[in-house]
Amino acid sequence: MNLSVAAILAESARRYGGRTAAVLGAEHVSYATLWDEARRYGGVLRSRGVRTGDRVALLVPNILDFPRFYYGALAAGAVVVPVHALLTPDEIAYVLQDSGACMLVASGPLVENGAKGAAIAEVPLLTSLAPEDSGLDRVEDLVSAVEPLTSYAPRRADDDAVILYTSGTTGRPKGAVLSHLNLVMNAQLSAVDVVRLSPDDVLLGCLPLFHSFGQTCAMNAGFYAGATVVLMPRFDGSAALELMHEHGVTVFMGVPTMYLGLLDAVAKGGHPAPLRRAISGGASLPVAVIDRMEEVFGADIYEGYGLSETSPVATFNQEMFGRRPGSVGHPIWGVEVAVARAEVEDRVEVLPQGEVGEIVIRGHDVMKGYHGNPDATAASVIDGWFRSGDMGRIDEDGFVFIVDRKKDMVLRGGYNVYPREVEEALARHPAVAQVAVIGVPSETYGEEICAVVRVSDEASGRPHDEVADEIRTWSREHLAAYKYPRVVKVVDEFPLGPSGKVLKRELVERYAD
Repeated sequence: MNLSVAAILAESARRYGGRTAAVLGAEHVSYATLWDEARRYGGVLRSRGVRTGDRVALLVPNILDFPRFYYGALAAGAVVVPVHALLTPDEIAYVLQDSGACMLVASGPLVENGAKGAAIAEVPLLTSLAPEDSGLDRVEDLVSAVEPLTSYAPRRADDDAVILYTSGTTGRPKGAVLSHLNLVMNAQLSAVDVVRLSPDDVLLGCLPLFHSFGQTCAMNAGFYAGATVVLMPRFDGSAALELMHEHGVTVFMGVPTMYLGLLDAVAKGGHPAPLRRAISGGASLPVAVIDRMEEVFGADIYEGYGLSETSPVATFNQEMFGRRPGSVGHPIWGVEVAVARAEVEDRVEVLPQGEVGEIVIRGHDVMKGYHGNPDATAASVIDGWFRSGDMGRIDEDGFVFIVDRKKDMVLRGGYNVYPREVEEALARHPAVAQVAVIGVPSETYGEEICAVVRVSDEASGRPHDEVADEIRTWSREHLAAYKYPRVVKVVDEFPLGPSGKVLKRELVERYAD
């Protein structure tokens, strides 16, 4: 069976050629033009020696060159390796070497670090938007001298398409190998069943495209449906509101910190833009934030769940099943989700409905494995089930609830405390704009509950100690004695990853003493 992710753009160019595919600033690019440019970029890659099955790494921000290179490389039959935009040169070199990349493509502000990483890894570099006098190979200088690809190279459904490197919170990052079937099915189901996209929709593309959420749910799903994707290289709440009004955005996809950014922008005088639908993923969104978004923007928020290893979507609140705030919905079509005994590592022992355990997933969305790491693959994929490392439960109606990351669970005095539950409670306090709960060392209890809080505008002028005492007292009344945070830290901002996730490991390091 022949199948290629590149067909997503090729088919939409055939069906919606004159419609706008992507927008960046004043530049509007049609589907026909974007596919033509992708084939030209693919021709450049072929002229530089890229062949079917070769791995091409992309270090490109949220600009039009991302889809040009992404679909161009796939059309050439290559395997795309998106590179995290915030990596250091040494970390870039690791991804290049571990993936066996034959080339790094870097663009714009990422060229400098890309060039250093490529030099360390001794991998050829191709750039775009680099200075003319840089002496580097630039696609702009090569594209007119090569023949564009006539179409996309035929690939089998189970051939490697993309290698996504995990965040590497423990040890070195691992490369999750996703097939063409993994990604095409996930894009199609995201567009049709989850978001119900149409060619009339306009998506705000503020999620980083090197990340699985932005790549599959915004770019691939958006292009599959013939919608317009408005690219935003760096998220800012106020700027996002302006783009939403300017382009008539109908669908917003973001992680919780982005929703908080939109609400902050409105609180500071920004005008909310009406939305048809809002999609949240990447981390749990407090119900209090869901309620506030619905009140301000008039759109229901549909939460979902997935990981890089699941392409990424595994479950979502879907119209056919109804929506349950606080839940990540039902498994998508063709995917099974169960809860297994977390302490049993050599097999998947499914628990009865309602019990809390480790979320396990199997179906067309599960990766082929970790690149060059059979031991890690064998530990994560057992009998076709992918062990997520997340703790959750499934209710009597089949809705999946994520309790927390297994590794984030706090063991206080012999009691298991799931930070998400504490965060949900604290998010209801009027002085709390954002909260992250972690465990810190305790001589008495082993671990103690610590709430790290960014205060709301109404509490911003008050002394931090006073606010912390108030939150601590309030939480004692609303949470069990073993759950409420004895330690409350007030911060001006949280350390965030490029997709907007709070980096809890940095908070743990900061407050471990």
